[in-house]
Amino acid sequence: MFGALAVGESAVHGLLEGEDVLRTAAAMRALGAEITRGEDGVWHLWGRGVGGLVEPSDVLDMGNSGTGARLLMGLVSSYPFSTFFTGDASLRSRPMRRVTDPLSRMGAQFFTRSEGRLPALVVGAKSPIPIEYETKVASAQVKSAILLAGLNTPGVTTVIEREATRDHTELMLTGFGATVETEILSGGGRRISIHGQPELIGRTVVVPSDPSSAAFPVVAALLTPNAHITLPGIGVNPLRTGLFTTLKEMGADLTFVNQRVEAGESVADLVVKSSTLTGIDVPPERAPSMIDEYPILAIAAACANGATSMLGVGELRVKESDRLGAMARGLTACGVKIEEDAETLIVHGAGSPPKGGVTIAANLDHRIAMSFLVLGMVSQAAMTIDDASSIDTSFPGFTELMNGLGANIEQGL
Repeated sequence: MFGALAVGESAVHGLLEGEDVLRTAAAMRALGAEITRGEDGVWHLWGRGVGGLVEPSDVLDMGNSGTGARLLMGLVSSYPFSTFFTGDASLRSRPMRRVTDPLSRMGAQFFTRSEGRLPALVVGAKSPIPIEYETKVASAQVKSAILLAGLNTPGVTTVIEREATRDHTELMLTGFGATVETEILSGGGRRISIHGQPELIGRTVVVPSDPSSAAFPVVAALLTPNAHITLPGIGVNPLRTGLFTTLKEMGADLTFVNQRVEAGESVADLVVKSSTLTGIDVPPERAPSMIDEYPILAIAAACANGATSMLGVGELRVKESDRLGAMARGLTACGVKIEEDAETLIVHGAGSPPKGGVTIAANLDHRIAMSFLVLGMVSQAAMTIDDASSIDTSFPGFTELMNGLGANIEQGL
């Protein structure tokens, strides 16, 4: 997105070519950017400058990408044209009012299905208005949507978040030349302001390896006897490492080595060894730093000694699926004792892998599918996923990578 808004050429190395990213690239082409992929895997973008996007001639189909959809809705809301959005069945069920409400205050109009769901028509503001907005939920997507709208809005747009969320947007905006000011608030929250209508300059970006994707081989190695793996170049931005902190508290032999900064982001190699895990209470304030990792944490918890309580995780109910409900149902079917309410999941581990041997409904949710496949590596009987096609959303090559580490994942016809 930022490359499409910059002046000149940007080169992106190490891009995760998942379906979400490819859908976003297609959307930026439809908005006027020139984007190519070299045979060496490097992506090149020639942007249109802030204010230079054009009205797309067709509907933007964002597939399964909630991040792509919400951020792009913010981006186009400050342009005086109309943009239509849709997605797959999972994305069409997800709430969008959390972004459309603040963006409406900036002058954009939104026409959606009931409860603010896609498909949606966004009519951008002819004269966008800067706002100061305090987020209602701890969501980097909401924050980023507003900041992206503020890019093409004169004046200063401010977002206040009471719980700090991942800050990749702010770091990268600064790297491309925008003026972003961040104030740390009492209690750990942040006040982030962006000065509108900057000139962003194309740059070379080296993308760190994704900690959310790394979570699956990490947990697999912890649960597998005599395992020892190293995952190089993983992003360890402190606002993204909640899972690693939690696993260490549970007794994981997990070490960061060769820590460094690449393209403004903290990076390290992760060394992981088999470990005996013990259940803990995961505090609610940690949720923003690991919101996508709770499904795979639940798998680790199912194999740990004692109860693991995941507190303040109601946001998981409005992800690609109701992840709290999906993990509770799946683990219960595997013989794990579960307690669940609107904001909490408690997994009672027996100190050894559960029996398994069941079929899991993934509900078009890539993280549910991958989590139960990891459980199948150590469960007493094989696990089956009814539909693993969603895995390519975020982790193309997952099966091949895991099988290369010793898993035995078979794909049915």
